[in-house]
Amino acid sequence: MPAPLISVETNSELPTHADVVVIGGGIIGTFTAYYLAKRGMKVALVEKGRVGAEQSSRNWGWCRQQNRDARELPLSTKSLDLWEQFAAETGEDTGFRRCGLLYLSNNEKELAGWAKWGEFARTVNVKTHMLTAEQAAEHGRVTGKPWKGGVFSPTDGTADPSRAAPAVARAIIKLGGTVHQGCAARGLETEGGRLSAVVTEKGTIRTKLAVLAGGAWASSFCRQYGIRFPQASIRQTILSVSKGAKEIPDALHTDEVSMTRRADGGITLAISGRGRVDPTLQLLRFAPQFLPMFQRRWRKLAPGGLEGFQSGHEGLGRWRLDQPTPMERMRILDPKADASTVELTYKRAVDLIPMLKTSSVTAAWAGYVDSTPDGVPGIGEMANLPGLVLAAGFSGHGFGIGPGAGHLIADIVTDMTPLVDPRPYHPDRFQSSAWGKVAEF
Repeated sequence: MPAPLISVETNSELPTHADVVVIGGGIIGTFTAYYLAKRGMKVALVEKGRVGAEQSSRNWGWCRQQNRDARELPLSTKSLDLWEQFAAETGEDTGFRRCGLLYLSNNEKELAGWAKWGEFARTVNVKTHMLTAEQAAEHGRVTGKPWKGGVFSPTDGTADPSRAAPAVARAIIKLGGTVHQGCAARGLETEGGRLSAVVTEKGTIRTKLAVLAGGAWASSFCRQYGIRFPQASIRQTILSVSKGAKEIPDALHTDEVSMTRRADGGITLAISGRGRVDPTLQLLRFAPQFLPMFQRRWRKLAPGGLEGFQSGHEGLGRWRLDQPTPMERMRILDPKADASTVELTYKRAVDLIPMLKTSSVTAAWAGYVDSTPDGVPGIGEMANLPGLVLAAGFSGHGFGIGPGAGHLIADIVTDMTPLVDPRPYHPDRFQSSAWGKVAEF
């Protein structure tokens, strides 16, 4: 079933020209368009389905620095401030609040890893507190269980996946940009080897700059232009339960189950890292690069079915600009929730917090997490197609760093001093045999 999502009214008339066209109306695409519009650019955002309807509304809503990859941490830190600034500047409500994130564990190796990350975090002025057994028991008293330790990151927080991207879309329109739902980008036109237009199902927009923020669709789109971008999608399942006790932390992670309190008082539940790998032709193509990641995560990943193949987002076919594309046949990726994961997640949640026995499952949904081999997004202009900036492969981290990523992409597009060093994110790192190693943090 679809994840909860607020509807937003958008523009019906497609412009013939734009300074920049943003392809994809998720959290990355909307924040990119917002920061471009703030700078006076004439920006048009095109979305094949609904704004925020894919992974941007199907995630936990966490906006965290804790346990981030060292390369992503600067972007994470900037994003927390930008979430707050966005609300202050626009009056739009994304549901963002710094409620703090709580991690509890009885695994000595896991605790040692968190402590090591905490030592690194202090060198870059990130606040995080290791918890003793007594402190962890106090923070996690609602579980009624002893804990060997934990972490509390007080400046981290959550935003509301059901309202964030729509809120940013409204802000774009207020600034004079245009947002177009139900308008798939079929492809690109070039002149002299450089991007000259974006062709959509509703017409062509002349432009010299485009941002591809297509989420799980980005790699197959890149393939149309000879751009090799390794990407694999993991199908992950989330469920929500009816309102829980106020004693339950706003955001809690354990190895068994994680939970987030929603604005309506209900609780979202998930098992971190657990997912199904639906085989596709694209997955087979990039399998050698993803094998190390799958080997590290084999305990939590299981083979999927043909749903990914049938969805069309990871095909290897070529599209014509004058005919419907796979994006028009599958407007919104809405994969089936895994029934066994729903059952296991709810059982683990009740075992962790017995008072949840009085709750009931109100909804369950799944989403495709678009991943790169090293778990860090690909952001940068494509050397073999000047004018096209890629922003994809956020590997399940994109929602929380959406504002910072959007700001950085706008910096790249407008050739301004970047918010953070963009070099660690450039997708060129995947083009050589030494495509990059997974960071320790």
